[in-house]
Amino acid sequence: MPARFELHGFAFSGPTYKVALTLSLMGEPFDYVHVNMMEGEHKQPPHLSRQRYGQVPLLVDRNNGRHLCQSAAILEYVADMTGRFGGANLDERLQAREWMYWDFDRLAAPLYKARVVKLGFRKAPAEVVEDCLAAARSALGVLESHLAGREWLVGEGATVADIDIYGVVAFAGEAGIDLAEYPQVSAWAKRIEALPGFKARADLLPMESREAA
Repeated sequence: MPARFELHGFAFSGPTYKVALTLSLMGEPFDYVHVNMMEGEHKQPPHLSRQRYGQVPLLVDRNNGRHLCQSAAILEYVADMTGRFGGANLDERLQAREWMYWDFDRLAAPLYKARVVKLGFRKAPAEVVEDCLAAARSALGVLESHLAGREWLVGEGATVADIDIYGVVAFAGEAGIDLAEYPQVSAWAKRIEALPGFKARADLLPMESREAA
């Protein structure tokens, strides 16, 4: 029987990793479809017909035929569908959503930009990269302060907000940021990595398509 979920993405995509990691932590097998972004496959009609923004990830729910875009929206959707990592009540759900919106605005954007330049996928002047790193470090400082004296971002257990933001923090080293400077963030990341079903990006996102094991 085919897996319920089919994830379309790119191996080096942080947002794709967020979705893959969430499904793995939920114990949800998924088929993976490699989108060759290096060849511009994400801008071709077959992909655009289901992912209107011409980006990755794209998640297909075979149970109802839904095609979902944008990693934060996908994470909330799978939390709704599985009843996991959505928060213990409405207040926690709303707080988790706030953190995911904050992440996209304050942490993910600058850190990912610095990362793609450091990895050689894009070019940018050194001063632009430094501005990105300064913004990312400022956001990590906010995260560091919030995590002091608590294990998770919201409530007493991990939520999609933790997974979402971990999917950025995991790439800090590739952006040129040493997480040792943020002990609370580092300890929180280790707690996520200790959750059942955790897998690193390289173990979840190959450079070719594959069916669920």
